[in-house]
Amino acid sequence: MPAGIVRVRRMSRVVVVGGGFGGTATAARLAKLGHRVTVVERRGRLGGAVGFVERDGFRWDAGPTATALPAVLRDLFRKSGRPLERELELVPVDPLREHRFPDGTRLALPSGGRAGQLDAVEAALGGRLGRVWVDYVHGFAETWDLLRRSYLEHPWSREHADPRAVATLRSRASLQREAARVLPDERLRELALFPARLDGQDPRRTPAWAGMVAYVEQSFGLWTVPGGLGALAAAMGRRLAERRVDVLLGTAVRDLRLRAGRVVGVDTDAGPLDAEEVVCAVDPATLPALARHARRSTPAPPPSVSHLGLVGDVPGLAAEVVLHGDPMLVVRTGGRAPEGAAAWTVLARGAVAEDVVATLARRGIDVRGRVEVRVDRAPLAQTQALAGSPYGVLWRGRGTVDRKLAGPPYDGLHLAGAHAAAGAGLPFVGLSAAVVAARIGPA
Repeated sequence: MPAGIVRVRRMSRVVVVGGGFGGTATAARLAKLGHRVTVVERRGRLGGAVGFVERDGFRWDAGPTATALPAVLRDLFRKSGRPLERELELVPVDPLREHRFPDGTRLALPSGGRAGQLDAVEAALGGRLGRVWVDYVHGFAETWDLLRRSYLEHPWSREHADPRAVATLRSRASLQREAARVLPDERLRELALFPARLDGQDPRRTPAWAGMVAYVEQSFGLWTVPGGLGALAAAMGRRLAERRVDVLLGTAVRDLRLRAGRVVGVDTDAGPLDAEEVVCAVDPATLPALARHARRSTPAPPPSVSHLGLVGDVPGLAAEVVLHGDPMLVVRTGGRAPEGAAAWTVLARGAVAEDVVATLARRGIDVRGRVEVRVDRAPLAQTQALAGSPYGVLWRGRGTVDRKLAGPPYDGLHLAGAHAAAGAGLPFVGLSAAVVAARIGPA
């Protein structure tokens, strides 16, 4: 038996707090393992940040539009019922994204391979920068393997973990310092820091090992679902129904129920629910029993989001275009639109001093006069709707790592989702669900 796993040898009543991807993934796995599972979700639908925003015939992904590491989704569906291919079609995104820099340089970064990225970087940036970039990314191969085996895919045990993994997680090195040390070109540094900045993180306080995101994307590519990754929310709902998981929508969990230092259920606005195991898949700060344990954590702010329904002649863009600068803009073009129209989503990070459409025009993507439908979602509105940030918590160096590794403060309590995972994306959240299922074990 792997170190750190506590096996439960009976059918347990499990309550999962939160119906986002982390919560539904955990529930599906536990139900397949033979437990009686109830998901409690305060909103009227499952999915959390995953889903769709719809308006006047236009449809946009509410959250992520693509995912790295598709094996996480495939493993989830295979181990909870029918394989993913019978539920959703995953297709590769290529290029990963196009980067546009303030000096006018454009770099379309290919998906899923070192050779393609080497050639693309050298063609766009010149010199031997392609070799510099792929060597930097490949430098995270060992980090990925170490943390995958010791932290990401298994319950953490400092006593039994590879000492190299412990040293990596305890390192004071920051992502920004590592990028500055290895990458001589400012544009390459922007490339390396982009994932952290998109997630609302300060690269100066983000651990250097977080750079392994670039390795995962380069090695495994990005994948999406035709019509939008938001379809994953409905697929998870179907899977819970097949596994006979009780789903309580429109029901808020007020707090944990405790007895002698152990969780024995939850109190909801519809009454108490007894449980032998409780999974918190929401921001722990929203539950009074956990608030003091989460007081040293700060939610990572979502970006400003503008969903644009465009008509007429609009520029043809890659699935994702990054406009570096302040503010940094990310344009995602894969929404669904009526014939002759387009559905874009624009994410803004940084000093947003003017309307995002005006900023787009100044950066060379002019759709002024083409906007027929628009839905703006401010960061505060997003966190209020979800009762927490879908981007998890801000990195504060290894102190944040220590708090994540410390585990839940009560027996019978388990943590999943972006606030507990190593990162905010679907792969890390999905892995956190797999770890919780491994820790509870089969009935």
